[in-house]
Amino acid sequence: MTAGIDQKQETAGRITISVDAMGGDAGPAVVVAGLAKSARKNPKIGFILHGPKEQLEPLVAKKRGLDGRVQIRDARDVVTMEDKPSQVMRNGKGTSMWSALDSVKTGEAAGAVSCGNTGALMALSMLRLRKLPGVNRPAIAVLWPSRNPQGFNVMLDVGADVRADAEDLLQYALMGMSYVRNSMDIARPRVGLLNVGTEEHKGHAELKEAYGLIADQADKANFDFAGFVEGGDIPGDIADVIVTDGFTGNVAIKTGEGTASLIRTALREAFEYSPLSRLAALLAYTSLKRLSKRLDPRRANGGVFLGLNGTVVKSHGGADATGVSAAVKLAFRLAEQGFAEKLAARVASARVLTQDTETGSKEPESSQKD
Repeated sequence: MTAGIDQKQETAGRITISVDAMGGDAGPAVVVAGLAKSARKNPKIGFILHGPKEQLEPLVAKKRGLDGRVQIRDARDVVTMEDKPSQVMRNGKGTSMWSALDSVKTGEAAGAVSCGNTGALMALSMLRLRKLPGVNRPAIAVLWPSRNPQGFNVMLDVGADVRADAEDLLQYALMGMSYVRNSMDIARPRVGLLNVGTEEHKGHAELKEAYGLIADQADKANFDFAGFVEGGDIPGDIADVIVTDGFTGNVAIKTGEGTASLIRTALREAFEYSPLSRLAALLAYTSLKRLSKRLDPRRANGGVFLGLNGTVVKSHGGADATGVSAAVKLAFRLAEQGFAEKLAARVASARVLTQDTETGSKEPESSQKD
């Protein structure tokens, strides 16, 4: 295991997060600003920052809050958004992304954060950190604002792999349940399987098979299965975990981000329309600020790669300092809770449960034949 907080990761009682400085659309200045924001809020956090030293040193020096909190690792090359994952796996050794992941692999950092190319980050994460035993396909899990008491649901997969068979969806359910249990302190999470309807006869064969597999594991793994859920339930209060394939999940999250942005823009235009509407906006300022904060996708920035030997958080490529800070906060919280080890234990126990179930189902058949 590479994850977990060991002596290498603790400097003056701090938890160290490894950060790829070069992946974002806006460049390293925004990433460093996000780190400064995190450092102001959290005295327990430290950073290893990866990228060209001559670019990073002046940026870090400007942020007094980062004094003594940042180690800079010189990495000359950068993974661009146009680079193919296969190319990065062959030629990416000198990149800031590769270097950031290696700090997790060696135990210097408790988790990694990158705003870079999603496909390349997933490919390098599997190459450098390896998948957990028994995991066929790692998944990307994101926080989705919801009506639940915790304020968010978790949805996975949102783009790690466009394909997912029934066994993959079962693994997503178990990993998502573990994520919610540890990050939101929900003892018995509710898991829903995204479909075109809630009726059991709807959906393609893989979904129907996954329905049965997840339902069979619910009591053994200590979660409640909410059955099939629809798109309107993603921000609802029916389930804490929404399970789907990467293609559907990615379309859903991009649609949600676009809708939230449209609503915020429409509200701003409506309240700026006339002097009276501006007065109304002034009177409703506190409520509007709360609504804006709730609809702000930056607060939920950060997709966690589940199913790896280590914690990796993918920040949105267009994230500003607030978004980067949110992703760093998520990585810190998971590291502080020892989430990677707990997830590994959950996946291992799920393999045993599945094997026991398969063995038990085969025994009656053999006795009948006898």
